[in-house]
Order: sequence, then C-alpha cells, then structure tokens
Amino acid sequence: MAEAETLDQGLRIKTEVRASDPHAGTGQVAIELREVNLSYGDNHVLHNISMDIGEKMVTAFIGPSGCGKSTLLRCLNRMNDLIDNTTITGSIRVKGADIYAPKADVIEVRRRIGMVFQKSNPFPKSIYENVVYGLRIAGVKDKPVLDEAAEQSLRAAALWDEVKDRLDESGLSLSGGQQQRLCIARAIAVEPEIVLMDEPCSALDPIATVKIEELMYGLKEHYTIVIVTHNLQQAARVSDKTAFFWLGRLVEYEPTSAMFTNPREKLTEDYITGRFG
Repeated sequence: MAEAETLDQGLRIKTEVRASDPHAGTGQVAIELREVNLSYGDNHVLHNISMDIGEKMVTAFIGPSGCGKSTLLRCLNRMNDLIDNTTITGSIRVKGADIYAPKADVIEVRRRIGMVFQKSNPFPKSIYENVVYGLRIAGVKDKPVLDEAAEQSLRAAALWDEVKDRLDESGLSLSGGQQQRLCIARAIAVEPEIVLMDEPCSALDPIATVKIEELMYGLKEHYTIVIVTHNLQQAARVSDKTAFFWLGRLVEYEPTSAMFTNPREKLTEDYITGRFG
C-alpha cells in the first residue's frame, strides 16, 4: 500500500491507500455524465460535470461541505426531482439510456439505481418486511420468491447470520450498524444495477464502519457503487476511483491510488493533505 498525508481531527496522519486493483470493474461504463448543470432557483450548484463511472467498481465523491457531491449523487437516480424549483441540464445516461428523457420511467430508474442514505432509515416493520418492501410494491406476492429474495439480500448485506432467527422482529430493534446493513439489503432486494451511498458510515461507530466497508468489497462484484464520503481514509480504503469536487466543479477524477499519492491538481493536493476543507 502507498501512503498519503491527510488531516484527521486536526492532526496530520498517514493514510493507507489501496493499490489500484487491475481486475476491478468490467471495463464498461455504467454511468455517463455530460455537461451536467443543476440550479436550485438562482443558485447554480453544479457546473458542467462530465465523467464516466465504471461498471462494478466503487467510485468515491470527495470534497468539502457544499461542494455539490451529494447533489450530484442525487442526480443519478433523480432524487432531485423531489426538490421544487430545480433545473437540470446536460445528459446522464445509465447503460446508454438517458434517465432524464421525457419518456423515462422514474420508478424504473430508481429501481435500477438504489440509494442508501446517511442515516439508516428502516421502516417500522419487521426485518423481513423491510427487505421485501420494494418487491411487494412491485407486485410480487409469491411467498417462496419473497423468502428467497430476503435471504439472498440479507446474505449479500452480511446480515443473515445475525438475524435469521428473528426475521419477525422490528427492524428498529437492530443496532445502528445492523440497521444500515438492513437498508443495504432492502436496496439490493429489487436487484438494482447501481447502488448509491450518501455518507453511509457517518453515524456509525468504527466497528460498524469496518463492516460496511468490507461489505462494499463483496457488493462491487455484482453492483456499481458510488459513495459520497467526507472521510478521506474511507475513500482511500474502499474506492477504485475518486472524484474531487470544489464549488460545484469536478476538479480531478483519477484512480484512487494515483489521486492520493500523486494528485495532478494543486487544489486536490491541498485538500487531501489537509490544508483546507
């Protein structure tokens, strides 16, 4: 592993950076962004964002608060549609299909592109019903199908062995880290192609954070993962590529090991070495 200096709680420390995995991804592009701009009323938040996000890889969005990374993440499954007075221009394509085309089915877009939020948000239902919720909404009623989906999703989220004997208990009875893994299981139960994670570990303790990070390694074999994180060490540990944003602009987008050890842009270097942010 290479090392790069970052800032953690005011102290300059060493961050281990995983060497780029030559086998990461399929070599295909999962998401194409071209000249994406977003405004909330007169507030221009995203400026001409163009990038390709690789299939079955973990891509991290980093940058200081207010730089637009979470806003961009929400663009990828049209969550910003829920915010009044929002204007988006440019093109976002998932596997070649324009998700903002007039005839695009927003429900189908969000099925293909799941979302895990900063704070775990299990429904006030049983563990089982939390996992199969999306399938029930989609009209699936066959119990063997639901049972199989629940088990497979909980196994994929590394939660099955911890809850298999109490599937009828409330999802709210789980610990914070377990609740977040339950939300991941719920997201993947509908078999999305892409999983978006917005600060998924920010409310978790270090042990639960490690479990979520380990989970990402396994999930990327089946899903394209895009994660927003303020934690530079986390970006270095889990991602294959990293995008650095500043004031709504994409400053640099490189393999993670290259960005953290030899950034091209001075602004990137200043951020990852803790000179600001």
